[in-house]
Order: sequence, then structure tokens, then C-alpha cells
Amino acid sequence: MVELKSDRAIAAMREAGRVVAEALAAVRQAAAVGVSLRELDAAAREVLREAGATSPFLGYRPHFAPTPFPAVICASVNDAIVHGIPTDQRLCDGDLVSIDCGAKLGGWTGDAAISFTVGTPRPADLQLIETTRQALAAGIAAAVVGARIGDIGHAIGSVARGAGYGIPDGFGGHGIGRAMHEAPDVPNESRPGRGMKLRHGMVLAIEPMLLAGGRDVFHADPDGWTLRTHDGSRAAHVEHTVAITDDGPRILTLA
Repeated sequence: MVELKSDRAIAAMREAGRVVAEALAAVRQAAAVGVSLRELDAAAREVLREAGATSPFLGYRPHFAPTPFPAVICASVNDAIVHGIPTDQRLCDGDLVSIDCGAKLGGWTGDAAISFTVGTPRPADLQLIETTRQALAAGIAAAVVGARIGDIGHAIGSVARGAGYGIPDGFGGHGIGRAMHEAPDVPNESRPGRGMKLRHGMVLAIEPMLLAGGRDVFHADPDGWTLRTHDGSRAAHVEHTVAITDDGPRILTLA
């Protein structure tokens, strides 16, 4: 069942989203050649602590996971698509990094992700990241009252496929509110005009994931969490929490 949020609830989710934005900014500032993924997680933890927020990631254990998630961010590098566990791995020159972060504040949740490069970037990586951002922008623009869930997926998929990128099947966005994952699912590729009709008060985490190799095939690491491109090509992942309102889509995870 989809919960429609009141305007007061959306305002509270905006505060949680602001914490997420601050945490992602802190991680981005800390990221440099030689910095470990665990140090990036520590930077996000400090922001959450100072804000009085908790992490919906820490200890999270969905049905597929062999162990609870041990961090407050997902840190996915190069061929890792999503769900990377922060370890002592240190960033190298030219790495492509995707960071996903959530925060729970006052009983409400925000969720967002960014992708960026460290050191000297590869032009192909910059293009992949920019296209992923464009796909997110297209998905958000389609998230209007009276449209359907499929319109969001169609907008994202059109940008991704038009640029020749792959999309990992079965992974996409989701409803969000008091819990990090709520109904409905928000696919990153769909036919327009399909699925649930969007209504004022729905809040969605919209999150395109694009694969540079152009193929949709991926596999899970032995850690049971990290998803990687099957061909070793690079991936990018960006996300915002977005409220559907009568005045248009409202991004809740901006700074």
C-alpha cells in the first residue's frame, strides 16, 4: 500500500533530506587519492551524529543479504554499481566513486546518491556521470501528478539507452517515508502510461544506475552486497528523494 504524505510530513522529510545532502557533501569533500572508503563512511557518520539523525543503512538486512549492512554509506568504486561496503580500500587516481546515503530524522527518511571522480578523470567517466544525472533529471521531470510510474522509467530509460548505456535489470527506485523502502517500486526502464498513477503526497526515491559497457548483465560480489558489472565496465549511480505535489516535483535531498 502506498502512503500519501501530508504537507507537514513532506516538510519533515525535507529536513531528513537536508541531512543526507550535508553528509554527501562531506563525503565528496573528504574524497581524495589515498583516502579509504572507511574514512568516507566516518565523514558521513559525523554529519549524522551532529544532526541527531540515524542511518537507515546501518544494520539493514534485506532478504538477499548474508549479513546486516555495516556502514552508513554505500561506497561503490569503478565497476561496482551499488551497495559497495566501505572497507580499507584506498581511492586511486582516476577512480569513479558512487556514494549512496540515507538519514532518518524525526521518524522520517531521506535517501540520495552521487557519483564523482577522484584525481584525474577519464573523459568517458565524466560523460557517464553526466548522462546519469540527465537521466535522473528526466525522471524527476516526469514525476508529476496525473502521470504514471512507467513515465518515470520511460524518461530515465530513454536517456540511458539513447546514450548507449546499460541498465541493471531489477534494480531501481522506491517509495520512501517512515521506512527507507516503501511501495511502489520505481523502475529505471518502462513503457509510458503504465503503472500506478502519481498523486499529490507520494514520495519517491528516484535512482538511475547506468553501465558504461552497454550491457545489462551484472553479478554480486562474494560479500553478498556489492553488485558489479559483468564485463568490468564502469557504472554510475545518482539519486534524489522527490515529493509529488500539485505544484510539481519537489526534490527533498538538496542542500
